[in-house]
Amino acid sequence: MCVATITDDLFTTDFFTQVEQRYGSDRVEDFSDWQDTINDGVTLNDYDKLNLANQFANRRIRFVSDSDHWHKSDYWATPLESLGTKGGDCEDFAIFKYFTLKAMGVDESKMRLMYVRALLINEPHMVLIYFEDPKAMPLVLDNLKTKILPANQRRDLKPIYSFNGQGLWLAKAQGLGSNKPTSSGTKSWTDLVNRIENGE
Repeated sequence: MCVATITDDLFTTDFFTQVEQRYGSDRVEDFSDWQDTINDGVTLNDYDKLNLANQFANRRIRFVSDSDHWHKSDYWATPLESLGTKGGDCEDFAIFKYFTLKAMGVDESKMRLMYVRALLINEPHMVLIYFEDPKAMPLVLDNLKTKILPANQRRDLKPIYSFNGQGLWLAKAQGLGSNKPTSSGTKSWTDLVNRIENGE
């Protein structure tokens, strides 16, 4: 089951059979709904796609720490793992939304996974941010807040760095802007993509 590039071709009879074998028959419906959500999103404008993907992930995946869920201190789950186990931490929510939006046709260059510090709970946190254009104020998709808000309305988040499949950016001192790419990505991201390509 390769989801590095999710398309409608992924959701075959064989795919759903593998989902049932791997995660149980009760999980098949969520994957079918995920397919419908992606198909519904393809024809929408980007803002409506963001809302659709954000709502689906926040409603279908429950927050579980990596230590409780995977018995590891840090683990980046693939979209299949997050939906199949119906759980994940902040990184998994952001990753799931990223690949769902990519499947809906949102340009990858407009999206970044961003590490932040959530000031209200004083913990490291990950969100997905979306730029309508490179100079626009990014929108923040977060599992801690159901509403998508511009970054300048998320004073509870202190940006650290952001990345996607195209590069890694260090956050500027103010806001959720970014400098030019400084590397090709992170080891965790590379490992994640490799596992997705292997059907995990």
